[in-house]
Amino acid sequence: MWISPEEVLLANALWVSERANPFFILQRRKGHGRGGGITGLLVGTLDVVLDSSARVAPYRILLQTADSQIYWSIACGSSRKEITQHWDWLETNLLQTISIFDNDEDITTFVKGKISGIIAEENKWKQAEEEEDSGKFREAELKMRKLFGMPEEEKLVNYYSCSYWKSRVPRQGWMYLTVNHLCFYSFLLGKEVTLVVQWTDVTQLEKNATLLFPESVCVSTRHTEHFFSMFLNINDTFKLMEQLANIAMRQLLDNEAFAADRSLPKPCKTLKNVSALKRDLDARAKNERYRAMFRLTQDERLDGHTDCTLWTPFAKMHVVGQLFISNNYICFNSKEEELCQLIIPLREVTIVEKADSSSVLPCPVSISTKNKMNFLFANLKDRDFLVQRISDFLQRTPDSACSDISPLSVIGHSVCHASSLPSSCPAAPDSAHRGRQYHPGLPTASQGLLHIYQRDAADEAAAKEKMKEEAWNIHFFEFGRGVCMYRTSRTRELVLNGIPERLRGELWLLFSGAQNEMAAHPGYYGDLVERAMGLCSLATEEIERDLHRSMPEHRAFQNETGIAALRRVLTAYAHRNPGIGYCQAMNIVTSVLLLYCTEEEAFWLLVALCERMLPDYYNTRVVGALVDQAVFEELTRAFLPFLYEHMQELGVISTISLSWFLTLFLSVMPFDSAVLLVDCFFYEGIKVIFQVALAVLHDNMDALLACSDEGEAMTILGRYLDNVVNKQTVAPPIPHLHALLTSGDDPPPEIDVFDLIKSSYEKFGSLRSDVIEQMRFKQRLKVIQSLEDTAKRSVVRAMMTESAFSIEELEELYCLFKAKHIMSCYWGSSSSAAERHDPSLPYLEQYRIDPAQFAQLFAALGAWRCGGHTPTLAGRLFRLLDRNKDGLINFKEFITGLSGMYHGDMTEKLKLLYKLHLPPGNRQVLCVCVCACVRACVRAYEKVKDYRYYLRMWAKEKEPKRETIKDLPRMNQEQFIELCKTLYNMFSEEPQEQQLYHAIATVASLLLRIGEVGKKFTNNSSKKPTAAAAAEPPAAEPQREPSGEAASDESQVCRALADAQLDETKDDTSVSSYSMVSAGSLQCEDIADDTVLIGCGEQRRGSVLDGDWSITFEQVLASLLTEPVLVDYFEKKGDIQAKMAACKAQRAVERQTSSSSDHELTQNSV
Repeated sequence: MWISPEEVLLANALWVSERANPFFILQRRKGHGRGGGITGLLVGTLDVVLDSSARVAPYRILLQTADSQIYWSIACGSSRKEITQHWDWLETNLLQTISIFDNDEDITTFVKGKISGIIAEENKWKQAEEEEDSGKFREAELKMRKLFGMPEEEKLVNYYSCSYWKSRVPRQGWMYLTVNHLCFYSFLLGKEVTLVVQWTDVTQLEKNATLLFPESVCVSTRHTEHFFSMFLNINDTFKLMEQLANIAMRQLLDNEAFAADRSLPKPCKTLKNVSALKRDLDARAKNERYRAMFRLTQDERLDGHTDCTLWTPFAKMHVVGQLFISNNYICFNSKEEELCQLIIPLREVTIVEKADSSSVLPCPVSISTKNKMNFLFANLKDRDFLVQRISDFLQRTPDSACSDISPLSVIGHSVCHASSLPSSCPAAPDSAHRGRQYHPGLPTASQGLLHIYQRDAADEAAAKEKMKEEAWNIHFFEFGRGVCMYRTSRTRELVLNGIPERLRGELWLLFSGAQNEMAAHPGYYGDLVERAMGLCSLATEEIERDLHRSMPEHRAFQNETGIAALRRVLTAYAHRNPGIGYCQAMNIVTSVLLLYCTEEEAFWLLVALCERMLPDYYNTRVVGALVDQAVFEELTRAFLPFLYEHMQELGVISTISLSWFLTLFLSVMPFDSAVLLVDCFFYEGIKVIFQVALAVLHDNMDALLACSDEGEAMTILGRYLDNVVNKQTVAPPIPHLHALLTSGDDPPPEIDVFDLIKSSYEKFGSLRSDVIEQMRFKQRLKVIQSLEDTAKRSVVRAMMTESAFSIEELEELYCLFKAKHIMSCYWGSSSSAAERHDPSLPYLEQYRIDPAQFAQLFAALGAWRCGGHTPTLAGRLFRLLDRNKDGLINFKEFITGLSGMYHGDMTEKLKLLYKLHLPPGNRQVLCVCVCACVRACVRAYEKVKDYRYYLRMWAKEKEPKRETIKDLPRMNQEQFIELCKTLYNMFSEEPQEQQLYHAIATVASLLLRIGEVGKKFTNNSSKKPTAAAAAEPPAAEPQREPSGEAASDESQVCRALADAQLDETKDDTSVSSYSMVSAGSLQCEDIADDTVLIGCGEQRRGSVLDGDWSITFEQVLASLLTEPVLVDYFEKKGDIQAKMAACKAQRAVERQTSSSSDHELTQNSV
């Protein structure tokens, strides 16, 4: 590459001149390439340890003048080919021009200007990301691609100096973290270490410190562990590794991760030696922390944050914290945990102004909202810029349609209808909503089911409920109400004491962040219901099956009103998020939401649960619940070690905890008690569920330690949870079905749910949300890789009955196939990742590859190597295996093709080879014709009552039939020539190459003569019927040779061939002599596209193909059986183990073709 001219004082230090002319010198760095002795060895070592090769390429071109001692570096290159191109350009375009200059200064000025102009022209076409990266980082990225053979699509995120421990010996080198790989390279004193690990193969990522590996990072895969240490900043490196591994796990879960959002905010200042992608990933991590902290929507992007103070009128003091600004919100969080938190949606802001500054209140900013609240921030470092940014965001914020509606009215009505129908007006007539599934006239559109089916409460319980409401009203008066409310430790105390039933829906929406999402999408739910209802899918079938299992003991779901509302909410969400669709346990959670919220509110709460608060809980594999189950086991080991060991022996934890987390204890605890845990969950998050689960185990520790089997332990825990009661409930307690079934003669004492919650905070309140997230990441790697292993075992079991490969071979083939699929997703392809991966399909049909990836696997694993003809053969096999013609094949189809080549007998192999040279689609056309005929028959008899008979006939015709050799179509002359070309190419690497060529030439000649005889017989029979034929009943004369010949016709062809051979009186000697001539004249390279194999001297090269010539598969098989050497070749069993080992040795990453150089790097695979 051309570089900006730089002065070089010592031109020959550490460099060797290879070419020179009066003005330019081409040099190679010592230690690069062959030779160099001890000096070259030391230079090569220094280049790795000091990273000088990341700044200095192994080749360079210097500008020199006769009278000057100063040299100018104008070009560098990573390979001889690259630097030679620059050298040739200089000699062709500049050498003659600069020779006419009079003085050296003019030559230097001219060349420097010319090179600078070339660089400026090249920069115009570079991408914006590359322009942002510093020169040193771009050099490191080029070095990474050269060392590890990565394509242009693989982007370097960052690189770090570190040591890799190999055989207890540290190897100092450089770690390169790319989007999809962890790479390491070291070259010390002639010993080279190269390591490449795909992030999708990582099972564990740990940062630890031991005597052997001080302050190290351990990267574990299924088969080995890798230790890295001596980082300059190990925390920064480990965080980036965690983030990249997490992205890879998302890729294994769904397809959206392959199309990750790249429109992340960039820092205003360019950071030295940091890539744009690294800055984007840092911004992504900050956005995720920001959204999790304030429960904001997934599309919220943090613009910036700054230190400040907030005046709190309830405490009459300034609280120190941080102010966060994003595109739709202004948020504040105090430095002291739970002291104060504030969320101000920009849609609620009316005025932002700079207040008067003073020594007591420096640089204040006042923000006023629509509900008459005023917030005063002070001690802002860059107040003017902050106010300008807020003003910019306010200009982009659309005016809310419900600006003058109170928070309660927004909650009580659908936003889209609240703006068009004032609360004082009566509901619209039924005619306006006729035909709509969801409209404001529905009872559940304006209130929760609990209000519709309200029961009279006892006086004592009603008084307690009234006291709770009054406490919350006082809190609203002091701290505000709605989304702009101050959230303090006092708020948490009120939540732990139980939210009043009248306020439960409102506060659930507020604390979960669902209210913001609902306000941002007015009318969305109603439109979604209209689109979703009436559609049939697997999700809707499962929903219908579970509707009447959702809280059947509650009055609200013993009638059609509650059932219909539950159906609409679940169906709408399944339509919104097909990736999740519907999962068992969603019905239980949603039914509880509908008790306290309107339909629209319940829908947005379900969105918040499934997509933000309980990520991946309700997908097809309940990954999130399995991850939290593993986190719970780890917490049990940390807090209750003795109980953990005993429970592991019984295998109880993994059995009981899944239902606890999936339903938030709603399915295992009485409703009135479990709903209090839901209150805490919406405020505190998942940490409350972990705390309560640990408290349940702690309270039953003695009984559990005395258990001898799993059933006894589950009974103890089940009976304990059945008797957790809420003595402050307003309505009469709802009987719990599980409690009725397992009560027993001597029920355990009742446990007050408030005591249980208080105990969980006292004993396990030290749990922090950030620690749980860290543990989730660690366990997510293990869970997802465990699920992938389970999927692999399922695929292998399914394919064991359909192929002759061993279990080990199928597992290796599955890993290679899956690796090729993943590479095709993240390195780009003609089809998207969503087209290649469908999680709803069975495991062996989920992953699919396109023709390019199949050709690469076929070349590496195929039993038939055909040299330059291999891609053509791979394309034909791909078209044969691609039965649905979508341009992709799955693992089952892939194994079907390989199994035929490796484990079929001679007939099966020849049949596969024969079918590869028939045009794809012939058999499908025939099938379509048959089906059309059957449908015509059905239409002809559609007046007959028993139409099922014809439907069964049609279904029977569509069933795949076992194919025999008689079902194969005839092969014409052009297809036969292609078959011969393939056969000749297959024998190039065989020990008996000449004997095989001789045999195939003999067979080809014989088949040509058979085709000629068959053609003559067909022509004669069509013109002049024989006496025997005349005796037969008259039949219609065929207009065209059918694709498959009947058995009688084949016997006639055989008799005619025998007669023709007797008439010609040709013996085996004459045939053999003819074959020897054919073998000598038809070599592999001689068979071109215009070549026609000749028989009996009737056709010559370049002649027009004979359209009437054809042969059958039986004739091909019989002819090949006459040559023992061909029989031995096709009967020979292939060894796929060696080919799989060779494929793994080349690494599981795609290599791009790199230019040759003197120094070839040894690649070690992992």
